[in-house]
Amino acid sequence: MAVGVGMILAAAIVIGCHRAPTPPQPRAHGFLALGDSYTCGESVEPSQSWPIQLAQRMRGDGVDLGQPTIIAKTGWTTDELSAGMDRANLKGTYQLVTLLIGVNNQFRGRSIEQYRKEFISLLKRAIALAGGKPSLVVVLSIPDWGVMPFGKDKNPSAIAKSIDDFNAVNRQETAALGARYVDVTAESRSAATQPSLIAGDGLHPSARMYSQWVELATRIAEAAVKSQ
Repeated sequence: MAVGVGMILAAAIVIGCHRAPTPPQPRAHGFLALGDSYTCGESVEPSQSWPIQLAQRMRGDGVDLGQPTIIAKTGWTTDELSAGMDRANLKGTYQLVTLLIGVNNQFRGRSIEQYRKEFISLLKRAIALAGGKPSLVVVLSIPDWGVMPFGKDKNPSAIAKSIDDFNAVNRQETAALGARYVDVTAESRSAATQPSLIAGDGLHPSARMYSQWVELATRIAEAAVKSQ
């Protein structure tokens, strides 16, 4: 979100999280992660972001996609991610594409209808970057920032309801287009009782929480790659 939600590894390409952008290099095969602060790993070391943890976990399982190309920036909404993808001028076909976007739409009070339209467009772009194969695209649900210290005085129950409404949209549209889905929202709500899941800024997930998301995503991501 705009207030926060929104050594780069030599082989990793990260755009966002207040780090100097590096133009992505075309990959004929690899892992592309699209999103906002959750994807670029705001408030944790780059190596602790969930896409890089996921790539490392998959590599250990014998599925080596190299380091991910990450197109994500703190504060991005759906339309801003789309514009970031335009600027990145992505080339090639990826073996795995992930998409996690929408928290800033919710935070800024944008409508569900606008989110649905722009999310569908982004998901179709992700599928195109995966060679037109929806099975190679994995969507992650929007985490619940209302359980974080930053959200404690901002009506957490209303935030939770709104996050669930946005997630109902991305889940429905993911299924409609045949992509895969990982629900990390329930796991994100564990931060309400586990401070170790919260980064130092009081808003974003810690490396430990991202590791838990990786546990949820690995089997689905590996199945996607192996389905080719």
